[in-house]
Amino acid sequence: MRIDRNFYRLMAAAVALLSVNFFATRANAAPPPVETWFKIGKEVAADWQVSPLEGRNDTVLIRPKRLLSSRALKRVLVLYPRASSAYDTAITKIVSIFSDKRIDAEFTVNNFGIDPVRGKAALDHAEANNFDLVLTMGSESTAWTWSAYRGGRLPVVSVCSKDPVLLGQMPDYEHGSGTNFAFTSLNMPIDAQMSYVMQLRPNLKNLAILVDGSNISAMQTQAKPASAFARARSIRVFDLALKSPQNAKEELTHLVRDTVATMRKNDPDLVDSIFWITGSTTVFNEIATINAHSFRVPVLSTVTDVVQAGDNTAALSVGISFESNAYQAALYAIDVLDKRRNVGELPVAIVSPPDVAISFRKAREIGMRIPMPLFEGATVIYDNDGKLVRSNAADLKMKPTSAAVPTLAAVPAAAPEPETAPFIAIE
Repeated sequence: MRIDRNFYRLMAAAVALLSVNFFATRANAAPPPVETWFKIGKEVAADWQVSPLEGRNDTVLIRPKRLLSSRALKRVLVLYPRASSAYDTAITKIVSIFSDKRIDAEFTVNNFGIDPVRGKAALDHAEANNFDLVLTMGSESTAWTWSAYRGGRLPVVSVCSKDPVLLGQMPDYEHGSGTNFAFTSLNMPIDAQMSYVMQLRPNLKNLAILVDGSNISAMQTQAKPASAFARARSIRVFDLALKSPQNAKEELTHLVRDTVATMRKNDPDLVDSIFWITGSTTVFNEIATINAHSFRVPVLSTVTDVVQAGDNTAALSVGISFESNAYQAALYAIDVLDKRRNVGELPVAIVSPPDVAISFRKAREIGMRIPMPLFEGATVIYDNDGKLVRSNAADLKMKPTSAAVPTLAAVPAAAPEPETAPFIAIE
């Protein structure tokens, strides 16, 4: 598929401009309470002290409880645009990797709300206090920082951000930016991603793409490429873009229900149709709503974290998980901090092979068969009871009862149920 780079560069500029304009009215507004936008996993509690900056709701400090090496303490600014469960996963992973690699660092996490005044103040503070690195969390933060701080003194690494090539921030995947930025990507090449989908439905007739219409990065890097891929193969495409994210539940109810009715016209038994969830938080947070009205049409996602325990899950996902992307971003950050690599020479980091997650509970519920290659290559699997039995491709004993639909046997060593409160309390 040919990429119109000029078009995507214009869209990148639009992302930054819309972000600035949308949040301009919030300049100098009081930030929300820390506990509403910041969470970090309990697994970091043993090595790190996590606390709000005194008198500030927009800043959290993450400090090591003990130094792990004789090297100088590194200082890292992390720019958040807002709250997101994706960022909770990513910051937990990054801090954990720093522990594993014995990197002594202090993280200052700032929720600047895409307010240019607050964003500039955070970057000015980082420069004045000799910080060593900036991490931009999410596509919005990355777009704003690219627009406002490209060529700045501090190196910048993106996290949980969409494809910088499709957004016009990078010319290609093979070379560095030549600036103070290094990019990671949550996207994988669309042809490769859809090859997994076509294994599941080789005679696909209908592809319904769910996206937040106001999420420009998801529109340009996920929804439009998937739509182009399907149309090029004469697959009927339903572009289901939310118009009112604040009313996502009600809007998705009508969109999904009406789309299923239309799918039946060329696929009466709904055996060659799919719903495809993009990386739009307002969409994938409503997985229960989507499932409730999708009948037996498989709900798949580019966001691997949407496949989860229990019933509120996608049947299958193919993509780059927030955790995998954060792992790659942490490695880039450490290389830059240790001066092993120049930030401007780092190519776009894309995790390969992708993360594949499967819920056999959901697959069984809708009568969906999982091809053996997908089963064998899956990194995350939930069994017929919706319990996690494979994580990060860790092998467990499994007993296939059918060549087409592997059924997982009960395994004593299955992963434990998640804790009720898996996050550190921020007070």
